[in-house]
Amino acid sequence: MDSFKAIMVREIDDRIEYQLEYTTLEDLSQGEVLIKVAYSSVNYKDMLAVQKNGGVIRQYPMIPGIDLSGVVVESEDDRFEVGQKVIAMSNEIGVTHTGGYAEYARVNADSVIPLPEEITLKDAELFGVAGYTAAASILALEEAGMNPDTNPAILVTGSTGGVGSISVQMLIKAGYKNITALVRKDYQVDVAKELGAHHTLHTDDLLASKKPLNKREYHYVIDTVGGEVASQAMTYLHEKGKMTLCGNAGGSDFPATVLPLILRGVQLIGISVTLASLEEKIKVWNKIAQDLNVSHLVHHQETVLEDLDQTIDALNEGRHLGRTIIKIDEETK
Repeated sequence: MDSFKAIMVREIDDRIEYQLEYTTLEDLSQGEVLIKVAYSSVNYKDMLAVQKNGGVIRQYPMIPGIDLSGVVVESEDDRFEVGQKVIAMSNEIGVTHTGGYAEYARVNADSVIPLPEEITLKDAELFGVAGYTAAASILALEEAGMNPDTNPAILVTGSTGGVGSISVQMLIKAGYKNITALVRKDYQVDVAKELGAHHTLHTDDLLASKKPLNKREYHYVIDTVGGEVASQAMTYLHEKGKMTLCGNAGGSDFPATVLPLILRGVQLIGISVTLASLEEKIKVWNKIAQDLNVSHLVHHQETVLEDLDQTIDALNEGRHLGRTIIKIDEETK
């Protein structure tokens, strides 16, 4: 096979640099399944992967890209056959294992999920890890009692980012009618309303009160931010309220008291893509395809590997909205 395009991250003179290069299959990590990549996406974690001290990649060189969709071209695993359309995502891909920002990816078979019939390869990356995380958060809350028939009040933090924006749209698709979108900047109010949020709340207002217990406003919270936002959101929950946590863009510290947990019985539910089994991933992806498919609504931009730096900069500077997908195979429809 001839050489092919890939984004390569390298450590050069104590600097972290990334650029488009030509590479070969010999430069890919080992694995049972070789995939011709159709689409990948740009996540917050991918932005960190190309930063010095980003905490994602520790061995260089590395091809980033934590999720991808494409077509199997070689397989040593009986579960997958040549020509099969698949999704790939795991805690290794784009971190310790060469990832999706290349025309070909070789991955471990347990990282591969058959593409559900109801969605396309493009749809899969409109969701990507962000959409998967949103769906997993909703499923976790529903398993804990959330039901649209009771009309619960739900707060979604980071509502105009990748996970947050899809969470809002999936909640509406599932029939929820009392969703508040937390926004950080004024222009995000209109974006949140376009997503379908019924109410908006400014981050400054959420953080204004430092009380260990605040007025009961929400039955459920989907937190995508972490840090002080998550700890304060918890204080606005009703008795036996539930909150999922899946991100740390707002910081990894959790400056909270135990009072919401011991006086109101609030429960915190961590969402970890990296710990999900293959069976759990297949379950979530089938749920996305069959019940939570909002691919036609997802606020997104499409780019190519050559222009990746523009999206990385937007993410790093807090200017990025919704999802950005990378079209890698130009022949894919």
